[in-house]
Amino acid sequence: MEKLTLKIDGMHCGSCAVGIQMLASQMGGVKSAEVSYDDKKGTFEFDPAKVKKEDIVKAIADLGYTAS
Repeated sequence: MEKLTLKIDGMHCGSCAVGIQMLASQMGGVKSAEVSYDDKKGTFEFDPAKVKKEDIVKAIADLGYTAS
């Protein structure tokens, strides 16, 4: 398992964080996702054999947020 922490821009409220967290946790290969609106960041634990960092960043971007 790998751990990835991303800065996430564009969140307007706690519901934004919950939506990102739900999306990421449903991705194959993602073991856990914790997104904080207050900290403007997300931490993701994933299996790099099943999902790539770029896939997580793209999924967040597809929701309209910027992850770096």
